[in-house]
Amino acid sequence: MTLFLLSFLCLLFSFILALVTGSVSVSFETILSILKGDYTGLESTILLDVRIPRIILGLAVGGALSIAGVILQSMFRNPLVEPYTLGISGGAALGASLCVILKARGIVPDISMPVAGFIGAISVIIPLYLINIRSGFLKMEGLLLTGVMISFIASSLVMLLLAISRAEELHGIVFWIMGSLEETEWSLISIALFVSITCLFLSYLFANAMNAFVLGEEEAANLGIDVERTKKILFLLASILTGCSVAVSGIIGFVGLVVPHFVRLATGGDHRIMLILSYITGAAFLILSDTLARTVISPIELPVGVITGIAGGIIFIYAFGRNRLKGQ
Repeated sequence: MTLFLLSFLCLLFSFILALVTGSVSVSFETILSILKGDYTGLESTILLDVRIPRIILGLAVGGALSIAGVILQSMFRNPLVEPYTLGISGGAALGASLCVILKARGIVPDISMPVAGFIGAISVIIPLYLINIRSGFLKMEGLLLTGVMISFIASSLVMLLLAISRAEELHGIVFWIMGSLEETEWSLISIALFVSITCLFLSYLFANAMNAFVLGEEEAANLGIDVERTKKILFLLASILTGCSVAVSGIIGFVGLVVPHFVRLATGGDHRIMLILSYITGAAFLILSDTLARTVISPIELPVGVITGIAGGIIFIYAFGRNRLKGQ
């Protein structure tokens, strides 16, 4: 209960900090006036059209990537597996890059890049599944290896597109790949939030099955778990979470790796606790990272993927080194 309270307080703190902090500071009293509808100045536009959409998207994407990481790490019984390991992000990046190169962004400016990214993610998920399904059995080793190879292929194709693209196209592709919460289309933000919360609820129904997977597939089957059916459903949930997240925000690394890893260290690995705690913690981590990305060299904004990569990498190395020292 203490961990839930601390994580919720951290999420609340990240909300408030993201609302008041930026190139234009907004006082807490002004925020209350805006939310009541008593103030309609510049700060109101900044708060309602920029910061609140980013906070909600950060909640959706951070939570989604975290629980996708929890699901995949339980399936593969490997704490180093993350949502992007299976090549889904590479497919999304390739789809978005083709959208820029083919000048498809002008067709429907507000949603063309997210749609292209989602199509790219789906173009990886479907063959990845079909290649590794044999007589109704989903082969986990093959799934991981195939995913890594598809990721390499997609990354190489993206590099090829970068090499032949013009300067303005290059900037658009690179900035999208590094990740951002700049999306302001409420329909896309609502879809991302709905998908993340729905998948959180559905994945929680399989929390006991994920606990059993830690013991191995054979032991899970002995405990009465329908292993193959559960693996297929969990793979689908993780793929949907990752595909939707990448489509609306680009590639934001380390959230799906670092957050589940630290929550596992704190909780002992009970997925009934891990799923909810990872969602809250991942949301708080991404919102705080986005706030830092907006303010560290304000008014210039850094891609949030840069912040999560640097911060997540440092934290992960520190924790890994500390655990090794304790083991000695």
